[in-house]
Amino acid sequence: MSLIVQKFGGTSVANTERIFNVADIVTKTYAAGNDVVVVVSAQGDTTDEFIEKANAINPHASKREMDMLLTAGEQISASLLAMAIEKLGYPVVSLLGWQAGFQTPSAYGSARIKKVKADRIQKEIDKKNIVIVTGFQGINRYGDMTTLGRGGSDTSAVAIAATMHADLCQIYTDVDGVYTADPRKVPNAKKLNVISYDEMLELATLGAQVLNNRSVEMAKKYNIELEVISSLTRQPGTIVKEEAKMEKMLISGVAKDNDVARVSIIGVPDKPGLAFKIFSKLAAKKVNVDIILQSVGRDNTKDIAFTVPQNMLEEAKSAVDEYARVIGAQNVVYDPDVCKVSIVGAGMETHPGVAAEMFEALFEANINIQMISTSEIKVSVLLAREDADSAVTAIHNKFFGTND
Repeated sequence: MSLIVQKFGGTSVANTERIFNVADIVTKTYAAGNDVVVVVSAQGDTTDEFIEKANAINPHASKREMDMLLTAGEQISASLLAMAIEKLGYPVVSLLGWQAGFQTPSAYGSARIKKVKADRIQKEIDKKNIVIVTGFQGINRYGDMTTLGRGGSDTSAVAIAATMHADLCQIYTDVDGVYTADPRKVPNAKKLNVISYDEMLELATLGAQVLNNRSVEMAKKYNIELEVISSLTRQPGTIVKEEAKMEKMLISGVAKDNDVARVSIIGVPDKPGLAFKIFSKLAAKKVNVDIILQSVGRDNTKDIAFTVPQNMLEEAKSAVDEYARVIGAQNVVYDPDVCKVSIVGAGMETHPGVAAEMFEALFEANINIQMISTSEIKVSVLLAREDADSAVTAIHNKFFGTND
């Protein structure tokens, strides 16, 4: 007998027909002799609709009250799925995140999981119940509901799998695996049968929306094998596992991230310590900084450019504007109309010239590169946002060809 954790995203439970489809998948897994824990997201666009309703009433609502509202979406999904499974004649119980033992810090909106005390889940399994858990949520020390941020249901599922030493964690979604690019934008994108944790983590962080990066990070830490699979086609998906047992591909995928803005501080005095002070101001406001480029000093000044998430641009402005004046910088330029396009592949470590091929593809497509960032298994470039899709296609064609 195996313990299998199955997570179903919002599109998988979007309506009555799809809920019964999920119930069929879950009950078939259970009928095969497995213990099953199911984690569900809110239906379809429910979370976005809740946010829209909240903004119509109070655009500045407290994060605590927003979490009280947003956790309702997963509760609806869990109870409806339990009802469907009941109707199919199987024993089932639905649990909220706090009932399932998810404990988080007191932060609201994007809480981290401190631990999962899975006693209740285990008791229900011992009663031979299928257990459905609301993803994306937990409880803090004040007894308040908290949410884990976007993609938090993936993290919930992996946390349960890690805590309970599950044999497999399946992430069901509306795509049938991890592709070399977004198949909705790149028709000749190829599905990967297997990908390493490190490659998947890079792709998830760089804009691929198949898996949440925190969930991949946790799966790697606890060596939980993941399968990304479609709830609609039920075809074999993509396995995410440790790379040591895998043959390294040169490139695993091309990812695009539009959630980027560029900040350029022009004419910073060329003195020691100023870069440190600028970035410490950003860190104090909890602004995540990604690609950083500093020019060679000229006329006793230098330019410093870096990228931040779109939703942190205002915080970045408040940190940078005042300090730029204090240190005597000539100007600060903000550009929200940019995107980051990246290639990822474990094989890049041992194959020189990969970056050159990427740059050649962009040159041939007449696309200008604004900034570049590299690591052992990735190369990222910052481009004008209008060039994003054509850049992904050009790069993908360079590495994977134009035919299926």
